[in-house]
Amino acid sequence: MTIDCFSAGILVADHLCPPIERVPDPGELVLVDDLPLTIGGCAANTALDLAHLGVRVGILGCVGRDAFGQFIVETLAKRGIDTRHIRQVDGRGTSGTLIINVRGQDRRFIHAIGANASLRAQDISPELVTKARVFYVGGYLLMPGLEQEGLWQLFRTARGAGVKTVLDVVLPGPGDHWQQLEKLLSETDVFLPNDDESAAITGKPDPLAQAEQFRSAGAGTVVITCGEKGTYLFSARQRLRAGVYDVPFVGGTGAGDAFDAGYIAGLLLGEDEEGCLKWGSALGASCVRGIGATETVFNRAEAQEFMAQSALKIERL
Repeated sequence: MTIDCFSAGILVADHLCPPIERVPDPGELVLVDDLPLTIGGCAANTALDLAHLGVRVGILGCVGRDAFGQFIVETLAKRGIDTRHIRQVDGRGTSGTLIINVRGQDRRFIHAIGANASLRAQDISPELVTKARVFYVGGYLLMPGLEQEGLWQLFRTARGAGVKTVLDVVLPGPGDHWQQLEKLLSETDVFLPNDDESAAITGKPDPLAQAEQFRSAGAGTVVITCGEKGTYLFSARQRLRAGVYDVPFVGGTGAGDAFDAGYIAGLLLGEDEEGCLKWGSALGASCVRGIGATETVFNRAEAQEFMAQSALKIERL
């Protein structure tokens, strides 16, 4: 199978709560219509969204030898994703996240790292990476076994073969994240943090100052997503600020991963930076129409029709 994008990183079983009016009081029972189990995690979500766009995707990560791990592998395989490089590990359960949605508030997450802690750079074959057009790593910093030096070497090898390297992060909490990131950025073509992550990593509140720090470490293009406030893009060529597409908001789970998938699709289609922003913003907008991470994400025809009929404000800074 020829691969357009190789997606590596966190694989998660998401346990979703639909929007409720408030967090229950201690001992209180709140009823909802459904508590769905869905695919989650940056690598899985982005791979599913890319497959929905018709992109040929391979995926690598770790799951436990349990029902949740089987659910993840089977769900991905049914969508035509190459799952041969997902590794089942002993002694750790499949990673899971409990996602609590309160109406009008940002999501709350309760997360178990589980089997994702077992992923190491040496588990990722350079031969696999160099056969793709894009090598994406999602959830870096939330996988304690994935050390910077080994991943830096993989990114270096990939770029030497003409493969685009794309990186997204998830922060496990306070820490010296910059020390674990700085060297890796020197071999990163596109870095895709959100504004909360950027602020925590750099200690700077302004997206421009954050991007300048990431760019000074060697990142090629820095794209900082800011939810309903839009997106900033900084590269050697230009600085852009994009708004958002106007769609009904139901839930934000997976929106950042959908943006990543759209941006990668733009890269694969040969779009310029504005075009990639439009693809990322369109897929992110489609995602927030549902509570799940991938259930409402556009396919390629839907995305193209939506972008043709909807305006996205993009300004140069």
